[in-house]
Amino acid sequence: MSVTREQVLQALTPVRLPASGGSLVASGRLSDVVVNDGRVMFSIAIDPTEAQAMEPVRAAAEAAVKALPGGPQVFASLTADRPVPKGPVTETPARAGIQPGRPAGAPQPKAQGIPGVKHVIAVASGKGGVGKSTTSCNLALALRSLGLSVGILDADIYGPSMPKLFGLHGKPRVLSGRILEPLDGYGVKVMSIGFMVEEETPMIWRGPMVMSAITQMLREVAWGELDVLVVDMPPGTGDAQLTMAQATPLAGAVIVSTPQDLALIDARRGVAMFRRTEIPILGIVENMATFVCPNCGTTSHIFGHGGARKEADRLGVPFLGEVPLDMTIRETSDGGRPVTAIDPDGVHAQVYRGIAEKVWATLAGGRARVAPRIVFE
Repeated sequence: MSVTREQVLQALTPVRLPASGGSLVASGRLSDVVVNDGRVMFSIAIDPTEAQAMEPVRAAAEAAVKALPGGPQVFASLTADRPVPKGPVTETPARAGIQPGRPAGAPQPKAQGIPGVKHVIAVASGKGGVGKSTTSCNLALALRSLGLSVGILDADIYGPSMPKLFGLHGKPRVLSGRILEPLDGYGVKVMSIGFMVEEETPMIWRGPMVMSAITQMLREVAWGELDVLVVDMPPGTGDAQLTMAQATPLAGAVIVSTPQDLALIDARRGVAMFRRTEIPILGIVENMATFVCPNCGTTSHIFGHGGARKEADRLGVPFLGEVPLDMTIRETSDGGRPVTAIDPDGVHAQVYRGIAEKVWATLAGGRARVAPRIVFE
C-alpha cells in the first residue's frame, strides 16, 4: 500500500529545526512533497552556511518517512536554490525587483562556486529538437581535445540524453555520504539523472524537485579539478535555467538553434532570459545548417541557412559556427560513439573543435561573474 502525501506531512511534523525548535512542516522550508510509485521526494531550503547544522534535520526527516508502513524509498535533500523563509510563509505577487515569497529589501542569495571547477557553462535552446544535447556532448569532447579537464552535467531531468550519447550504463558509485562519483565518457566526467532511473521511466516531477535534483548533481558529485563543466540544459526558460542562474555563477551560455525562423524565435527568448539573469552569452551555434547528399553531392538547405548567424549579428553576440546536417553525426550519436571522440581529425570533429576554441578563448580571457540578481515582473 502506497503512502499518501498527508501521511508524509504527518510523519514530518515532529521533526524540529535546531535553532528555533519549530516544526519543519510549519517552517516554510519544506518543498512540495511528491509521492510517486512508492517513492517520496522533497527538499528542505537552507542557507549555504546552515548545511552542516541542517544535515541532522534532513536525516531525521528521511528516517521519519522511511518508518511509514511499506517503507517507501525517500529522496530528501538540502537545497540552497530558493530563499529560506523568514517568518510565516505568504504568497507574494511577482513584481519588479521582488522574488515571490521574498520580503521586500531582503538580500539576494549569493551563488556559490563549485569547489575545483573553474568555469561552468550552459548549453541551451529555446525549444527542443534542435540538437542541443548532441552539441553539448561534442562541445565537451572538443574542449577535452584542447587538453582541458572537462565534465558534463545532464540537467535535462525530463529527457536525459547523455547516457545514450556517451554510450554509458550503470549507476554512479557512492564515494562517501551522499557524494557520487561521475562516470567517464571518453575522458569527460559525466553525470545524469538517466544513470539513476530506468531508461523508459517518466520523471513526473514538479518544479521544486527538478531544482533540487539539479542542485544535488551540481554539488554532491565528485567533479574534482575541472577547467570547464558543461551543463546540458533542458529546452525552454523555466525552473532549470533559473536554478542554474541562482545555484552557481555561470561563466556564460551557448545558444543552439537551427536556421529556420521558428527555431530562431525561441533562440531569442533563450538569449533574453540569460541576459535578464546577467549571464554572458558566449555565442550562438547554427545546427543542421547544410545537408550535402552523399550520393550526388548536391547541397541542400533543408532548414534554411545563415539564420543563426544573422540573428547573432542582430543581437550583438558571437557566432560560434555551423554544424552540418549529416548522417555521420546522427549515427555516431545514436550509437554512443560521438564523432568528436571516434574521429577527432574528421571534418565534423573539426567543426566542434572550432566552436570549442572560440568558447575557451572567451572563458580564458574572461573574469569570474558575480551571482545574478533575478528580477520578476
